[in-house]
Amino acid sequence: MIIDLSLPISEETPVYPDDPPVNVRLWAVIDRDGYYMNVLKMGEHTGTHVDAPAHFIPGGKTVDELPLEKFIGEGLVLDVRGGEGEIKLDEIPDSGYFDRVVLFLTGGRELSPEVALFLVAEGAKAVGTDSMSIGDEAVHKILLSAEVPVFENLAGLEALLDKEFTFIALPLKIEGGSGSPVRAVAILHSEE
Repeated sequence: MIIDLSLPISEETPVYPDDPPVNVRLWAVIDRDGYYMNVLKMGEHTGTHVDAPAHFIPGGKTVDELPLEKFIGEGLVLDVRGGEGEIKLDEIPDSGYFDRVVLFLTGGRELSPEVALFLVAEGAKAVGTDSMSIGDEAVHKILLSAEVPVFENLAGLEALLDKEFTFIALPLKIEGGSGSPVRAVAILHSEE
């Protein structure tokens, strides 16, 4: 079974404060042009997306420079909706992160720098959240300087609690891109 973890992209898609709004304009219609097509205008960090190191790290890799293996891996969802403020170390298990895509079901909370440092030290492959932002500038810099991609605005993580799955979220190959919208999915290992 494949579970879609992506928000739809439309003019109603919420964007981070001061980011460009989404604009979808009709370009061609079948009756007039023989085909149908829209023109999209939006920021790289619109909807469900990935942050590349270049988003916060001077000289960091851009989204087209990261190996595709960074966007695919065995996933783990941590439910931290019960807490308040930044997510702290004592709210998450103390092991099991090596080479995994660690996804946080937050209810709007953000990671603390100590959690970001811990995930890097434990060898997490990538980190993601259902929030618009994984955390403040320090959290982004900790993860991205270690070339740990950051996925934001994930949807439907509740369906993955206590499940084994493979996470896949491939970016567009944007030359020099600081990030990219993704179609994030989870492939369940068994039909439970």
